[in-house]
Amino acid sequence: MTNAPVTFTATDLDAVLTSGGRPLLLTDATVHTLHPVIGTLEHADVLIGGGLIVGVGPGLVTAAADDGMVVVPATGTTILPAVVDLTAALTGTVHAEGPGTLGPGAPAHLVVVDDADAPDLTAAVGVALTAPGRLRAVLRDGVPLVWDGAVLTPGKGSAATGTDDGGMGRVDPDRVGVWIDTSDFLHQELTADGRYDETRGGRPHAYQGRYWITGDRIEYLDDLGFWAFGQFEGDTLHHAGYTMRRRQA
Repeated sequence: MTNAPVTFTATDLDAVLTSGGRPLLLTDATVHTLHPVIGTLEHADVLIGGGLIVGVGPGLVTAAADDGMVVVPATGTTILPAVVDLTAALTGTVHAEGPGTLGPGAPAHLVVVDDADAPDLTAAVGVALTAPGRLRAVLRDGVPLVWDGAVLTPGKGSAATGTDDGGMGRVDPDRVGVWIDTSDFLHQELTADGRYDETRGGRPHAYQGRYWITGDRIEYLDDLGFWAFGQFEGDTLHHAGYTMRRRQA
């Protein structure tokens, strides 16, 4: 018998968005890990931290209070990877920590659907691909992009707190400033309010939008609607083939 799904509430969302980096635990779900050893688990918990799957399986919730986890009940839902490497799946070469699994160490890219929409993995994938309005949640690197069927739009925030980040705009004050590439073509300003503004070849405001930082990874959502990312390595930022360093004041 399938349990009635819980509601992914605005209160739950606020707890996730204001967690201050605490681990997130989704509890009591059917989990299709697509991991070559772990497989599918019933009444399982998924622990997320630092943008990665930290643990998966039954019983993780028993340590929730000890580890200060943000706990979101997921009873009556099915969780599956949001990214699937079809070539790896078809050839049987899935990597345990690859983006196509929910095994420990894999990126926390996942989709949550109701059990009623997911009698098996094929049906769950079909809903994820064709019925976005029926998705309970979508997380990328552990950051909610969809919650209770609603797409989180930057600048809208959540209903319970009225915050203005919509899950975006995590700012690292040590990385705020103007980053300039080695050829002086690209100037990218990261501002303290979670916005970026690019000057390209002397053309100001070539691209503008929101950004957020998780660890050493920066992700961009441009006002034009496209996504991009970069990677910090020490005092260097690598983005779209450019190597940038922050301009000293």
